[in-house]
Amino acid sequence: MTVVNLNKFRKAKAQAEQKAKADENAVKFGRTKAQKSLEEARADKAQRDLDGKEQE
Repeated sequence: MTVVNLNKFRKAKAQAEQKAKADENAVKFGRTKAQKSLEEARADKAQRDLDGKEQE
């Protein structure tokens, strides 16, 4: 039988649970870098188009 530090065990278990939750959320809500940059480029183009049609 080995001696186990319960505080270290609890912290390691909590960290593993948080990591699993983070991975799950990344899959559920995350976007790839390509998706983010494409969305940003489309927003920039829409803003330029809108600025080009502005009347004075």
